[in-house]
Amino acid sequence: MSPKQPRKAAPAARKTVRSSRASGSAVVAKKSARAAAAVAPKKRRSAASEAAAKAAPAPERARVLSSKVVFDGPLFRVVRDHIVEPTGLDAVRDVVRHNGSVVILAVDKSTKKKDPWIVMERQYRHAANQFLWEIPAGKIEAGEDPLAGAKRELAEETGYQARKWRLLAEYYASPGFVGEAMLLYLAEDLYVGGEGDVQPDEDERIELRLVRLSELLKMIEKGAIHDGKTLNAVLLYAWLHGRKRKK
Repeated sequence: MSPKQPRKAAPAARKTVRSSRASGSAVVAKKSARAAAAVAPKKRRSAASEAAAKAAPAPERARVLSSKVVFDGPLFRVVRDHIVEPTGLDAVRDVVRHNGSVVILAVDKSTKKKDPWIVMERQYRHAANQFLWEIPAGKIEAGEDPLAGAKRELAEETGYQARKWRLLAEYYASPGFVGEAMLLYLAEDLYVGGEGDVQPDEDERIELRLVRLSELLKMIEKGAIHDGKTLNAVLLYAWLHGRKRKK
C-alpha cells in the first residue's frame, strides 16, 4: 500500500501548486491594476496640460469710446480713437488701418541646398528716399485669402510660382501707430510661370535678382539691407535653416 500513497497525495499537491500559481497571478494582476490606475491620472493631467498650453489666451482689448476717420486713401485710412486701455489708461490714438500684407521669402534649393538662392527685388521707395533691396510683398485685397494673396503677389512681381508654401510668422512692423498685420510665407520648390504672370503695379519699377543666402547675410552684416520685413524674414529663415541642418 505504501507505493500507492504518494499517488493519492499527488492531486492535493497539484492543487496546492495550481492554487499558488492562481494566487500569484491574482497578486500580479492587482499590482498591474494599481500601477495602471496610478499612471492613468498622470496621462490625463498631461493631456489636459497640453490642451491648456495649446489654447491661446483671449487678447485683452481696449474699450473704444469714440472713433473717427481723419484720412481715407486708396491704400489705408487713419482713424482717431478715444479709448480706455486694459491697463485703465484713458488715451486718444491715431492709428493707420490697413487690410494687412503678405511677405514672401522665395527660396530656390535646386542647385545648392546648404546655400540656396533667395528671390530679391530692388526698387525705389520714396518714403525712405532711396532704392531698397527687399523680398516680394504686397497688400491683401479685401476678402482675399492670405495664402492666395501671397501666391498672387509672387507671380505678379517676379513670375515665379511655388509648389510648397508654409506660414513662418505673423508680426506688426510698427504697432505704435500702424495696425497692419504682416504674414510671412516661405515659398519653396520654385518654378517659372507663364509670361503673362508678371504684372507689377503701374507705379512699380522692380529689378529682380537671385542672391545666395550667404551673400544676403553678408549684406545684412554690412548694413546694406534696410527693409524691415527682409531683415526679419532672412534672419529667421537662416536660423531655422541652420537649426534643421544641425539635426
